[in-house]
Amino acid sequence: MVELNAATLLAGWVGGGWLFLWVTTRRREVGLGYGWLMRPIYLLLAAGSVTLGVTTGGSDWSQDWASALRDIVVAACFVSGVVALIVSLQRRSAGVSLQRVEQQRRSDRVAAMTAMTGIDKSETSFDFDTPEFPPLLDLCTALLGLVATTLGAFAAEGPTGLALGRTLTGALFVGAVSSAMLLGHWYLVQPGLARGPLLEMLRAALWLWLPHTLMMLVPTGMFSVLNGSIDDGYNGLLGWFWAASAAMTVVLVIVARAALRERQYSAVMAATGLVYLAIVTAFGQDLVARILLAP
Repeated sequence: MVELNAATLLAGWVGGGWLFLWVTTRRREVGLGYGWLMRPIYLLLAAGSVTLGVTTGGSDWSQDWASALRDIVVAACFVSGVVALIVSLQRRSAGVSLQRVEQQRRSDRVAAMTAMTGIDKSETSFDFDTPEFPPLLDLCTALLGLVATTLGAFAAEGPTGLALGRTLTGALFVGAVSSAMLLGHWYLVQPGLARGPLLEMLRAALWLWLPHTLMMLVPTGMFSVLNGSIDDGYNGLLGWFWAASAAMTVVLVIVARAALRERQYSAVMAATGLVYLAIVTAFGQDLVARILLAP
């Protein structure tokens, strides 16, 4: 049994989500606009974590040093995230290297078509003298979020090792699935984007599903809910809902990866739709277990 703390939960989503934002930005392939979409979402979650941590009275050093330190680190994560957002906006004219290569290839093709047809089309231009956004800023922000999550696990009631395992695997798993869903939508904005970034997110979600599921089964875990040792208040219905959510999540991720093997662009949208369902089941898998296994 491990305590469910909303401030730690939000900190985990920030750390896990921002880590996989870095996994994407480090490729220098996805446009900067993707970061402008993601960072404000995680900044709001970080602000919510700090607010909940302070207002619920968990920041008294004499009573709970880990919770107080967690709130300080989340605040530092928020500041680091704001810096990353500002720098990315300041360097928007630079774009990213692989995007610029693709844009140059398209520009050459458009120029050839213009010479043949006389129809001129405007193309996005990049400033090659402006330095690119450094993905290291996203990594630093993510690490601060994960440190805050670790501190929150130390502050939780229950076995510390179990709290660490469940909190960190949950943060990374939900971060990977939610990043895959949002990245899939980004292909509508950047249709020429290769499928590598999305496949990487789905691969991470698939690998993280197993440790996250196992951590929720470690005693006292979801087996106790399924066999009736822990009463969920609904004659075991919530326990089976968790099991169904866990099974559906991994199936949806596997099918989404299979869909991306098709060459048509519509395969990306099909995979995104499947991951859209997977994020619902993943949240069910994570939150239902946390609620039922809270002291």
